[in-house]
Amino acid sequence: MSVPAAYLTVILIWSTTPLAIKWSAQGAGFAFAVAARMAIGLAVAALVIAVWRVALPLHRRARMSYLAGGLGQFGAMSLTYWGAQYIHSGLVSVLFGLSPLATGLMASAWLREEALTPARLAGMLFGMAGLTIIFGDSGEMGGAHAVAGVAALLAAVAIYSASLVWVKRIGDDSPPLATTAGTLAVSLPLFGLVWWLAGAEAPAAMPLRAGAAIVYLGVFGSVLGFALYYYVIKCLDTGKVALITLVTPVLALLLGGLLNGEAVSVRVWLGAALIGLGLAVHQWRTVAGALAPR
Repeated sequence: MSVPAAYLTVILIWSTTPLAIKWSAQGAGFAFAVAARMAIGLAVAALVIAVWRVALPLHRRARMSYLAGGLGQFGAMSLTYWGAQYIHSGLVSVLFGLSPLATGLMASAWLREEALTPARLAGMLFGMAGLTIIFGDSGEMGGAHAVAGVAALLAAVAIYSASLVWVKRIGDDSPPLATTAGTLAVSLPLFGLVWWLAGAEAPAAMPLRAGAAIVYLGVFGSVLGFALYYYVIKCLDTGKVALITLVTPVLALLLGGLLNGEAVSVRVWLGAALIGLGLAVHQWRTVAGALAPR
């Protein structure tokens, strides 16, 4: 696949993932939906590894990377699936747009990476302002339990960001597909445990839309999306990759309104715009470099 095609595919997958998460849990339950997704994802990853004969390292650093990624994936996805029941699908993408800000803060503290410059601090403040505006009215976020849903998503973002920093600190150089498979192998038993604790009930009659969404997320969201994302990272500079996180929340909000009838208020759009502005300011040098004429 060409780099532009891979880039656009990642944007499409990431933009549709929040809506697919919401649809997959309707009629199937969030615990079954996320466990089934991860099971499909692991099966697909294992098949691709076998067919392409991709190495699956099992040395100590690789095992630590799989553990860090798997625990992070379990915590983040469990909270995301639970919280997505109560908020608009577009908001899931908007809130995950905060992850680069959280990751940058954690990396600065734990990895001693780039210092918190005035631009980075300003970006975080814009992001917090946008979040405060979104929190203004729970009815505009999706329903009566929307505040709990948003809180769950923010916890998911924190866990996801901490996991990324942990994986980077380990510094494993295993093939991306191997890392994806190892991460899924660690997280799947934990998702199965949550499903068992929730009653271990499979839907008697799986709605077609929910079933299709689970398969889509298992194949594209859990395997293809990450594989192409790692491919894009290797082929493009950081600035162009950073633009993905600016584009996907807007597309996700539009898709939620068009395909799921989610009414997105001016307040939510304003909050999303401030979060996007905060991300752009936070990563100004990389984004500006990507937009500059060659």
